[in-house]
Amino acid sequence: MDTGDGGLAQREQDILALERRGFSGPGVKERAIREELGLAPVRYYQLLNALLDNPRALAHDPITVNRLRRVRESRRAER
Repeated sequence: MDTGDGGLAQREQDILALERRGFSGPGVKERAIREELGLAPVRYYQLLNALLDNPRALAHDPITVNRLRRVRESRRAER
């Protein structure tokens, strides 16, 4: 497990980097997940959800993590 930035593994950093990008059109993000990270989208979202609760992820990229936490909470509130 490569933790080049003092805590997050490279894959975790790559997941956050992908979330910072904007995607146009349906399926574009899922294609990037498969091609760039070599993950099935379902597995990607499982890893992302766990990452949002990781304090090291918050320290690494607070803007992205806080934005995604807000999105997650609003979706939970809709249920």
